[in-house]
Amino acid sequence: MSLDPRIIVALDLAEGREALALADRLDPGACRLKVGLELFTASGPAIVTALRDRGFDVFLDLKYHDIPNTVARACARAAELGVWMVNVHALGGPRMLAAARKAVPPTTLLIGVTILTSHDSAELAVLGLGDAAARVQSLAHLCAAEGLDGVVCSPQEAALLRTRHARPFRLVTPGIRPSGSETQDQRRIATGREALAAGADYLVIGRPITAAARPHEALAACRADIGETG
Repeated sequence: MSLDPRIIVALDLAEGREALALADRLDPGACRLKVGLELFTASGPAIVTALRDRGFDVFLDLKYHDIPNTVARACARAAELGVWMVNVHALGGPRMLAAARKAVPPTTLLIGVTILTSHDSAELAVLGLGDAAARVQSLAHLCAAEGLDGVVCSPQEAALLRTRHARPFRLVTPGIRPSGSETQDQRRIATGREALAAGADYLVIGRPITAAARPHEALAACRADIGETG
């Protein structure tokens, strides 16, 4: 059993029963779980409680982005649910990030979302956000300045961010695909081994595990690929 599992399994599923059935096939000592927008909208805070009751650390991935007071209150409620990690969107700006930091106790990790891994530089140019790597760097700097515990970034930006932000500043990387798997709607991707070598701390992996016929075996294979055993 790992004391600090690197893999966060993304429960991007339509309903709570499906998510809990999958969780019952996984080991809370081998992974953490991510609850995102679809599942939380369908099942509400009860799904977080049910997963925590099964022994899992929960990353609540709702990417809060609103006026500072609204985000602060939402983050406070998330912390009261006992989540391990919660995130806010760094594009909310310094006042929003500062309000969130003040609302979240140190027992809950507060992470800033930089640029979604579904975006590439061409799409960011259409949005007026410029080059992906440059924008990620500036948003990560903003999160660090406001005292956040780390950022969500693609594996492609992890190496540069790690040179500029030493641990314990955490780098959480979605867009992880085991060798030979499909990329689906992700653009800026890497294998788990590549992401960790670049400086990532936690790897978010969804469909390669959740869509597998035997999720526990798929998780074990992902852990073996990054050298995590036990």
